[in-house]
Amino acid sequence: MAQEEIVTLGGGCFWCIEAVFENIEGIISVVSGYSGGTTENPTYQEVCNETTGHAEVVRVSFNPETINFDTVLEIFFAHHDPTTLNRQGGDVGTQYRSVIFYHDESQKQIALETIKYLDEEQFFSNKIVTEVMKIGNFYIAEDYHQSFYQNNPYQPYCQFIINPKMEKLRQNYSHLITKDKTGTAHDI
Repeated sequence: MAQEEIVTLGGGCFWCIEAVFENIEGIISVVSGYSGGTTENPTYQEVCNETTGHAEVVRVSFNPETINFDTVLEIFFAHHDPTTLNRQGGDVGTQYRSVIFYHDESQKQIALETIKYLDEEQFFSNKIVTEVMKIGNFYIAEDYHQSFYQNNPYQPYCQFIINPKMEKLRQNYSHLITKDKTGTAHDI
């Protein structure tokens, strides 16, 4: 039986981060939801109104024998802007903050070291503002948010916002894209 490790990541709209990770080899599951707030069982509307303190996040379950945590973080940082506080492009609000909710001390240490390294190497033109916090409650988002890109590829948000991220994934991480049983990479 495969090992499983879980991390919860927020990088703007959960549809974007979810779409990227759903196509990576070694990812067991990706679930959109809410973390980091005080309201129990928040709704999407409550989170969007910024009354709950939650961020839109994805809970990523992965097999560390296939993909390590460092690579999960590399993909995460490559597919959102971790230097803008409470904003990703046109999405503005605390629910869109960049955040890593770690599930154990090893993840915390690796996340902090990764951020330090990226800042020291000036990988981004501005300092990283990604929060690193211990996971508390995770609430699964409404059904229509799950696998949003896969279920709505022609929706305008998917066409204009997510498609460029998927193209970047194909260009820079083709070696990590899930392959079917014939060894052919999935069309994304």
